[in-house]
Amino acid sequence: MNKVMLVGRLTRDPELRTLPSGKAVANFTVATNEFRGNGAAERTEYHNLVAWDRLAEICGQFLSKGQLVDAEGRLQTRQWDDDAGLRHWKTEVVINQLEMLSGRGKKEAAKELQAVGEAESDGQPAAGSNGTADEPVEALVAM
Repeated sequence: MNKVMLVGRLTRDPELRTLPSGKAVANFTVATNEFRGNGAAERTEYHNLVAWDRLAEICGQFLSKGQLVDAEGRLQTRQWDDDAGLRHWKTEVVINQLEMLSGRGKKEAAKELQAVGEAESDGQPAAGSNGTADEPVEALVAM
């Protein structure tokens, strides 16, 4: 059985691309921590993750650096020869399930703040606003 389960934080925003065939692919890295013994040093591992199709689009839209995620998938190792004839290998986790554990990311908060700003510039009060111009606008971001 080839099954991987990881809980960790994104080290960077996902890189979302569309292949010439029209398929979406997202690449990102997740860091996991391992604690050894009582008060011993912590060891961090970095895992390359790949998502395809609709899951890739969701990752590109909703995930951002620092978010805690629970990812499940399978290990896959690719090999190729470069232009100089050197052989390269890359092992990655091809995910088929992902759960966001730390709430909304920075991307969603930024979109919400942008929507609030656009609503105010149109002369309409923001959602939850009583319509006064000097009222501060607040956005809750769960991390």
